[in-house]
Amino acid sequence: MVTLTDDAALRQRAWDAAASVVDPEIPVLTIADLGVLREVVLDNDHVEVAITPTYSGCPAMNMIALEIEIALERAGFHHPKVRTVLSPAWTTDWLTEDGRKKLRAYGIAPPQAASSRRALFGAQTVACPQCGSDKTELLSEFGSTSCKALWRCKACREPFDYFKCH
Repeated sequence: MVTLTDDAALRQRAWDAAASVVDPEIPVLTIADLGVLREVVLDNDHVEVAITPTYSGCPAMNMIALEIEIALERAGFHHPKVRTVLSPAWTTDWLTEDGRKKLRAYGIAPPQAASSRRALFGAQTVACPQCGSDKTELLSEFGSTSCKALWRCKACREPFDYFKCH
């Protein structure tokens, strides 16, 4: 059993264990990359992790919570607790820069800043993650998962997912 000797080091170890959990829908991203991992709290011999879903009905959250518990148990934290926090609501602004790079390398266009002027006027340009062209078109607001839309590049003709802004 873990005992509290150095709170900061112990909290960091718990954070690192939880942060290593990958998103089951986008396995190149960790929950830390996504900004889903919100907080790690130590209380005596217990650890509690707070997560925020990308969507309130995200089907991956149960799997993520289970994987966090397993990662924490492996790191020596017994009976960890995972708490879901819905407020403030998750936003794509919480994605790390490293996460955005990983999405692009995986073939998914990362979300644009929610405060983009184009978003105000409904004119959105999404760069193709394969060739980089901005000559792209929206095919469907519904992609391979609920957090993505389906786009196609007019230059290389490849379809790709775009991680929706919210």
